[in-house]
Amino acid sequence: MENVNIWALLTPIALGLLIFELIYSLLTRRGVYSFQETIANMGTAIGNQTMNLLVAALIYSSFGWLHANYALFEIPATWWSAIVLFLLIDFLFYWFHRAGHRVNLLWAAHMPHHSAEEMNLAVGLRASITQRLFSFSFFLPLPFLGFDPHFMYMTIGVHLIMGYWHHTEVIRDLGWFEKWFNTPSHHRVHHGTNAQYLDKNYAEFLILWDKLFGTFEQEDEAVCYGVLDPTRSWNPLYINFQHWIKLVRLTRATPYWSEKIKLWFMPPAYIPRGLSQNDTAEAPGMTREEQVRYRSVMFPGAKPYLIVQMIAGLGFMVFVIDGKSPLSGFEKFGFSLLIWAMVIAWSGILESRAWAAPLEIGRLSLMVGALYFAFEKYGVLAPATRETVLIGVAAFAALSSAYALRYFLRGQRGVLSEAKAGAAYG
Repeated sequence: MENVNIWALLTPIALGLLIFELIYSLLTRRGVYSFQETIANMGTAIGNQTMNLLVAALIYSSFGWLHANYALFEIPATWWSAIVLFLLIDFLFYWFHRAGHRVNLLWAAHMPHHSAEEMNLAVGLRASITQRLFSFSFFLPLPFLGFDPHFMYMTIGVHLIMGYWHHTEVIRDLGWFEKWFNTPSHHRVHHGTNAQYLDKNYAEFLILWDKLFGTFEQEDEAVCYGVLDPTRSWNPLYINFQHWIKLVRLTRATPYWSEKIKLWFMPPAYIPRGLSQNDTAEAPGMTREEQVRYRSVMFPGAKPYLIVQMIAGLGFMVFVIDGKSPLSGFEKFGFSLLIWAMVIAWSGILESRAWAAPLEIGRLSLMVGALYFAFEKYGVLAPATRETVLIGVAAFAALSSAYALRYFLRGQRGVLSEAKAGAAYG
């Protein structure tokens, strides 16, 4: 089978559904999208897409080697084997997902997805850069059985998109469909911090797994979204590594070596021996009335700027991750670092950080240089068209930098002045 990056193919579908829901929400004034969290979700999603390049390479190499040397059977890629494979993936995913909530090591990888404090399709894109690496370890039996790794990778992509549409408040009750399949209602429960909703509804496609193994809960009370240890940051690095940082801190704090190891394999609420409850305490549950959602003070002019930059950033991301991209593996790695610089800068703009404007201007300059290098090296577009496009990109970067200098640096001085005034007053 031809190697295809299924995530690059599914990205336009996911974005199309998101845009439709966003427009619907605006027209009906449903209010399911807040600006800051949407930018944070999209920034995290754009950065995490770069991880799929590494995951694809690892899967094709390691699973390919296992399949070639140790497969018990040779299962052809047909319609019937696709159905069998899909159901096996769904079953294994249930157990991976369940373990992801009950084992600290796996929760650290999964928690970024749950840290969003609202429910919409942008949350569905808020994945972790480490979770996909862990998830494929649960699919190890499949190449041994005889499923081709590329067939697996494609089917896992389809399985993933089948769970994406569950991240919405627009769709309420689906009648008889709710009895057999996972739905937005069931998945809203899964994202809830309400006491009765914790660690429920792990299924991706068939809700039968939860009903069979005792983890099903019906949506009743209004769902409070997020985690019991709130992230309180828009920075995609902190979003991705918050629980990893906590585990390292607790590992260093506990005086017992056995606890240092045990901690990583216990549930998230586990308190290591030798530490007080205050060191790890999490509430037993949280309702909407009890929740204080995170909001930050943005730089002046941030909204229109970040909307334009997000659209441009999506185009840059597609160029890097697309299966037909001419870039080498090393070049994709370098371009991916620029993508991460971009989304980190966005978080700084959302939070009025002093380093945000210099980082934003620097990454804009480097992106122009990177695109010039790639377009010239690989002859992207006809010469006349290429020159026009590069001039347009450079002009866009120059205008963006001017905007950042005018608004963000001015806003930065205002924030620093307020901080000094507060310190003097105190």
